[in-house]
Amino acid sequence: MSHPSPPPPAKLVIGVFLKEKEMLPVVVTELCRQFGALDMVSPWFRFDYTDYYKAEMGGPLSRRLLVFRHLIDQERLVAIKHSTNKLETRYAAQGRRCINIDPGYLLLERFVLATGKNYTHRIHIGQGIYADLTLMYQKGEYQPLPWTYPDYAADEMRAFLAIARRKYGADIGSVLNLD
Repeated sequence: MSHPSPPPPAKLVIGVFLKEKEMLPVVVTELCRQFGALDMVSPWFRFDYTDYYKAEMGGPLSRRLLVFRHLIDQERLVAIKHSTNKLETRYAAQGRRCINIDPGYLLLERFVLATGKNYTHRIHIGQGIYADLTLMYQKGEYQPLPWTYPDYAADEMRAFLAIARRKYGADIGSVLNLD
């Protein structure tokens, strides 16, 4: 029989993509006010894998990942997603988002994103929010899954998340060899 125990704390990672890069510092300031100091910031990644957001946000779009210093309880992901949705609405112009904010968390064994959209591989975690298992750590790296968004499946994104994973491992004082 399994015995329930609290899950480990997670590393909060928030992906942000937008057209106007100069908007990012304002949004980062607000995110840091809510979730604490940053630990890491990724380089800019191109976001040209889909035209899904083009009509709403224009283009070209660029993405950055923000990795926060303070670890979070995994259960907080629902509230964090609702909070980031409010920020998207606050910075919208003429009913269109100018910024897309994707919160998630990183553990030694996986990377999970929050979404409001149901799909076959997503698990409802409360208040209309679903957990999307985006990447699994196996064979020494994060591995994409058949449903992983193409930008998160990209080598440069997974390489950055591997660096964040090492920092997370140091944060929790764990051995990183899970293979």
